Amino acid sequence: MTGILYRGVLTQKKAPEKSLTAGFQRHVGRNNVGRITVRHKGGGHKRRYRLVSFTYDKKEIPARITSIEYDPNRTGFIALLLYKDGERRYVLAGRDMKEGGEVLYSENAQVRSGNALPLSKLVPGTFVYNIEFKPEGGARLVRSAGSFAEIVAQEGKYTTLKLPSKEIRKVSSKSWATIGSPSNEEHMFVTIGKAGRSRWMGIRPTVRGSAMNPVDHPYGGGEGRQMRGTRRPKNLWGRGTRGVKTRDKKKYSQRLIVTRRIKRK
Repeated sequence: MTGILYRGVLTQKKAPEKSLTAGFQRHVGRNNVGRITVRHKGGGHKRRYRLVSFTYDKKEIPARITSIEYDPNRTGFIALLLYKDGERRYVLAGRDMKEGGEVLYSENAQVRSGNALPLSKLVPGTFVYNIEFKPEGGARLVRSAGSFAEIVAQEGKYTTLKLPSKEIRKVSSKSWATIGSPSNEEHMFVTIGKAGRSRWMGIRPTVRGSAMNPVDHPYGGGEGRQMRGTRRPKNLWGRGTRGVKTRDKKKYSQRLIVTRRIKRK
């Protein structure tokens, strides 16, 4: 399936690098005692976990891209790197990464897609992804397919970034990031097509609240199709939805946010 869908993009390879894979059991929405805590999850095809590196600890060592591969555990593709010292690693593949290309993690690296540098070395207007939130803390921000952050300004010990959500926040200038944007930018246009494919992905059906009984949901009951009947939208447990802010105002990183993300209606 993936071979047909991504032919010409992915390397024609039968299996992932065995030394960089591991088996794992997904939690399918259940907690440590087996109770469902997140609805609409369960089943799905068995997967092998690819050990993707999100750290920038291999500095000043050039690496060659030996393959671009599909990863069932994330939206973007991954690239298998072979470093000069012989080590192999999986990393998030950039949009412009090709088999046979080279990448370098260095403070003096060329500003080119796939290379990684500290944020302080980049000029405003540069697109970056796979960004460290704290120096040497591993990449945490902007890792999904087709997303990117834009460097807005350099101010002292902080770099101001515009994130994919349109939130503008400050990040330490000592943090590292990869230049460009993640691969598989057309992921958002994929149509699932049928219910069975959702089940392969581990997504179980969602029942509308208005189709339930009054005992099961605030929107339930009534003869025929009824309007929701409540002043404000709410979920199964009566908590507000659609635009209700849930972020902790005392969160440690709150002071680094310059502009909050745009609320989607």
